[in-house]
Amino acid sequence: MKRFLILLTLPILACGGLAESVYPTLTPPAPPTVIPATQAESQPTFDPTPQAPVATEIVNASTFPNSSDYEWNLIASGLARPVDIKSADDGSGRIFIIEKYGTIRIFENEQLLASPFLDISDRVNDSGNEMGLLGLAFHPDYEQNGFFYVNYTGAGGNTFISRFHAADNIADPSSEKILLTVNQPFSNHKGGALAFGQGGYLYIGLGDGGSGGDPFGNGQNLNTLLGKILRIDVNNGDPYAIPADNPFVNTAASPEIWGYGLRNPWRFSFDRVTGDLYIGDVGQNAWEEIDFVPRGQGGLNFGWNYIEGNHAFSGNPPASDQLTYPVAEYNHALGCSITGGYVYRGAMPEWNGIYLYGDYCFGTIWGLILSNGEWQNQVTFETGVTITSFGQDESGEMYFSSDNGNIYRLTRK
Repeated sequence: MKRFLILLTLPILACGGLAESVYPTLTPPAPPTVIPATQAESQPTFDPTPQAPVATEIVNASTFPNSSDYEWNLIASGLARPVDIKSADDGSGRIFIIEKYGTIRIFENEQLLASPFLDISDRVNDSGNEMGLLGLAFHPDYEQNGFFYVNYTGAGGNTFISRFHAADNIADPSSEKILLTVNQPFSNHKGGALAFGQGGYLYIGLGDGGSGGDPFGNGQNLNTLLGKILRIDVNNGDPYAIPADNPFVNTAASPEIWGYGLRNPWRFSFDRVTGDLYIGDVGQNAWEEIDFVPRGQGGLNFGWNYIEGNHAFSGNPPASDQLTYPVAEYNHALGCSITGGYVYRGAMPEWNGIYLYGDYCFGTIWGLILSNGEWQNQVTFETGVTITSFGQDESGEMYFSSDNGNIYRLTRK
């Protein structure tokens, strides 16, 4: 099967999430290889605002707009290593920006508020470059219950998934309820992303535990949560319940697992219209990748560490294993560490349905669309700054953060 390749080679260091791929000639890859879920995802009892019900007719862009007609405008500066941008989707128009060292800031009415929304720097361990406060997700019913969830490294460098409560522009740091703690063997490859998907379930991204090459084989080990996308029900159970249709329920595997075979998923997101899932998975020495999961498909094996991107890495999978290959990749002549993004769903229809993602080191931003059954991928912007995360406000407009402490928004010139 023809897949998207960029055949350039330049050695560069092997890296992880925040610093772990620019001027490519691109050929479109074939549609993604996808295997059926072990158990199909049931239809949701409700759809969270960020992932609205699938429209009966979706009009997506079929070609890329002329990028020279657009720019990324600086809207906020002076932040301390911003690594995530989220909306509460509560009608307030606010966006919330994570600072790696343990605080969350609010951007409201075109200004960055001085007082933090949350400060948990007293419990966040940011001693490693890929450690700290890394992920944020607001409950679909946040406007009523005030619950939001964070992913951070804490005591011992381990991962903590916790719930907090907020009212207005202030969250209570003493309201923490720890839902899940995951032991981490090394200081890198933490993953960090959180997002609510169909049915109001919380999805959690975790890296393979770090070092290099997945020395413990965590990506393919279904008895560890490392190297996985997890899916839990935060509305039931204490501290959570397992959705009955998770793919590994009633097996010997960990029932929280939704997808596996990931190295370091540095940002994943749902298309708020279709419910499809896009994952940016950071590579080892050579290849960065975007993985695609159609709405409701669980139990997929993304191949690490048998493969890195579309390329053999270590050993051979059992004949019975089916791997899901990336829909786009680039090598380390073009960057060093992928930053997963979002599908644009804002007020500029020419961008509608285009998934935007970037590279931490080179500041390149690519666009990816499925048009006429073929994936098309091309460079859309060269920003010249380190891209740590993308974000999307409640109107579907796009943002990105940089290690320089700035936040940028995509606009027409």
